[in-house]
Amino acid sequence: MNTGLTQLPPVAPEVLAEAVENLTGRLRKKLDAAIEGCAAGAARGDDGSVTVRFGEDALVTLRPGPGGTVTAAEQATCTCLLAPRCLHRAAVLGAAPLADPADLPTPDPATDPAAGAGTAPGSVPGPVSGSGSGSGSAPEFGSGATPAAGPAPGTAPGTASGSASGPASGLGSEPVPEPASEALTAAQLRAAAALWRAAAEALAAGVTAGGAVVQAELLRAAHTARLAGLPRAEAAALRVVRGLRAARERSGGHRLADLTGAFRELLHTAGLLAAGTAGPALTGTARRAYRPGGSLRVYGLCREPVLSATGYGGVATHLLAEDGSRYSVSDVRPGGLARARGAGSASVALGGAALDHAGLARGGLRIAGATVSADGRLGAGRGVRATPLRGVAWTEEPAAALFARPAAEAVAAQLADRDADPDGAEPALIGCEVAVVGAAGEDLLVREVRADAPLLRLRAAHPHPELPHTANLRRIAAHPGLLLRVLGRPDLDRAATLRPLAVGPVPGAQYTLRLPEEWLGRADLGYDLLQGSHFPPGAAAAPSAAEGPDVLADSPLWRVRRLLESGVAGGRRAVAEAARTTEPLTAYGPLRRAGFTTAAELAATLAAEADRRPRDPFGRLTDPSPDAYAQAWLATSTHLAAAERSLVAASWAWDQGVSP
Repeated sequence: MNTGLTQLPPVAPEVLAEAVENLTGRLRKKLDAAIEGCAAGAARGDDGSVTVRFGEDALVTLRPGPGGTVTAAEQATCTCLLAPRCLHRAAVLGAAPLADPADLPTPDPATDPAAGAGTAPGSVPGPVSGSGSGSGSAPEFGSGATPAAGPAPGTAPGTASGSASGPASGLGSEPVPEPASEALTAAQLRAAAALWRAAAEALAAGVTAGGAVVQAELLRAAHTARLAGLPRAEAAALRVVRGLRAARERSGGHRLADLTGAFRELLHTAGLLAAGTAGPALTGTARRAYRPGGSLRVYGLCREPVLSATGYGGVATHLLAEDGSRYSVSDVRPGGLARARGAGSASVALGGAALDHAGLARGGLRIAGATVSADGRLGAGRGVRATPLRGVAWTEEPAAALFARPAAEAVAAQLADRDADPDGAEPALIGCEVAVVGAAGEDLLVREVRADAPLLRLRAAHPHPELPHTANLRRIAAHPGLLLRVLGRPDLDRAATLRPLAVGPVPGAQYTLRLPEEWLGRADLGYDLLQGSHFPPGAAAAPSAAEGPDVLADSPLWRVRRLLESGVAGGRRAVAEAARTTEPLTAYGPLRRAGFTTAAELAATLAAEADRRPRDPFGRLTDPSPDAYAQAWLATSTHLAAAERSLVAASWAWDQGVSP
């Protein structure tokens, strides 16, 4: 038996939720402490099972299925007398990573009792609407139960009342049209309402009190959403649970801003679904659906490593069709960093094409019988046939068109799409020609080569030290004035920030990159390591290095952001404490003076709602439901996201060193 560092196998969310639900109240209080250190004592047996010992009398054994995942309760056993309702079994399951929904078998309503009912613990059959204050019913979104809280959950960003002038002029003043609604089943409505309640409880608890029991309630609601056919809501709930785990474990990859965004997405999705006004995009699809794409001619742009928080790794190669349509071929499997590093030269599993991903990124394919998903991924079905083609340089069409459009216009179009679908797909790749200014910490400052261009910040797409992104940016920063073409993905949550995936020389420029001929005029920053011979000799005059103010970081919106994040970290109590210790005029006066009137009003309302805990003469809460608090938090978060997107768009449009 191997007693080294053994990773626990992934566990299906419903298995963990059931194990926690079966614990007594006394054992639940001990669960978080029992989870700590479980993974360190794991040992793998010769038959593939993983065991964790608790003293002399308790041995927990996990026997994952063929896919390496624990998907059934009987695959987790314990030798103690209380099993399977024991603390040991629940602790080991709680210490294991959560399985991805894509790795789980499709639920069968005929065999799963929860699938037919579409309910979760605590849900009440019947209509979804309610007063928003009862503990057993879903909130009536948009009913006016909390009129001072701003827009109801799921409304378009920025539709709250209030004025905005100055730098924030027009923020959220134009309502975004709601997508066409589709009829949801009664089971879906109940599942969405249960998920809203679980999310509201988790938000009110925050990271400090969001232990295994709170997470299990979210997982139970997520599983019910999956059985009801709401995979997007399930995925949003799993992101929140993983974020809570990372925050409580103080993981190096945890960012409070990411967990705040995950809560916003979950509440937004569950709120619209529970109200019965969700568009088709909010229900989602359980499996990526592929449609016939006919015959295609696609050309490689670049490749990038793929790393996921669930231990998956691989590569994605980005392609461009003759008509400008974007496609990609991905190869992502369990294996983490090692898999991501090695997959860059792995064979392309598409129609028998004799190419690896390095060759495809600088080559092309003629595909017959192509199948394409909604996000542009090419499928490898049996009827697909692919023949290699000569690649095209970035100076040739269709790739040249990517660099002809100003970056500000491309980003503005993507931000408009984000306004229409705040939780939509990741940003598309854009190209631009830039001049190197210099380093700013681990980032690279550049200026786009056009009149009145803003100062852009290039930030490593994957900052892992064993991937060459950061090292390549550091080498480029050592050559101020260097002209280069950059292909990357804009970071729509930061001011004028681009995540570069590949770079190349500027045609006709003297002081630019000198790449090997076989690289076809570009270097993939995640796989190719730039050397001294790739840079021109001598030096060039660097563009203006005066970095103007960061319109996003320097705006008083940080006060709202800090309030929201403190609520995620410390729960409702932390927001209420802020309301008691700070005068509203002092805290939010700068927001009003800067023109962010609506943001100030929503933040003040959130703080007041967090501190509103009415009690009866015996000291008991008369309104224990967190619905009103969750609605106020979501309204504030949604408006803040809209305001920040407007500032991000402005940061790309004008030189930050000069007042607009």
